[in-house]
Amino acid sequence: MRKFIKMVLKLFGLALLSLMLLIAFSAWQVYDYAQHKRPLPRHADAVVVLGAAAWGNNPSPVFRERINHGVSLYRKNQARKIIFTGGTPKFGYPTEAEVAKRYAQSKFLVPANDIILDTESHNTYDNVYNTRALMSQHELNSIIIVSDPDHLARALAIATHLGLNASVSATPSSRYYANRETRLKFMVMEVMALAYFRLQVLFKAV
Repeated sequence: MRKFIKMVLKLFGLALLSLMLLIAFSAWQVYDYAQHKRPLPRHADAVVVLGAAAWGNNPSPVFRERINHGVSLYRKNQARKIIFTGGTPKFGYPTEAEVAKRYAQSKFLVPANDIILDTESHNTYDNVYNTRALMSQHELNSIIIVSDPDHLARALAIATHLGLNASVSATPSSRYYANRETRLKFMVMEVMALAYFRLQVLFKAV
């Protein structure tokens, strides 16, 4: 019985150590992708703007910065299409993707036939998963994913897991960097979310 208890404690210790290492690795990745720009392809088939909150018919400040940056890449001819992602948090309200489309058309005059919408997703995994189907539907082979700096590591991990040819590009500024407390909270959330995603991959839950 004593040997069994020792074995259980040893296994528990190894599992706890492994979890701590996974969290530490995830923290390094979130920080690294946020702080260091990755090279972008000279030209991709589409820019993918990850969804964020929309306030009625207007994008939230966080979403607006993502849209602005995505359109900037598009206007620099780094991609020929823009994919806006995001469903609606409440029935009867416009989806985040539709709000982004209207904003991009009204402010930047982006042609409607260059915009593709994912109006069904409700989280980052959905954003990327639904993007894969849209890429197949529209014969797109490469994408640049746009989001806030601390969000990039998880977005790219999901895209890589789903077999997408993806690069990432951070918004030049982020509302999550408004103050130290806000940034720390968002970073911790992303670290834990990335670690959880890797556990899901390990146990084949996604």
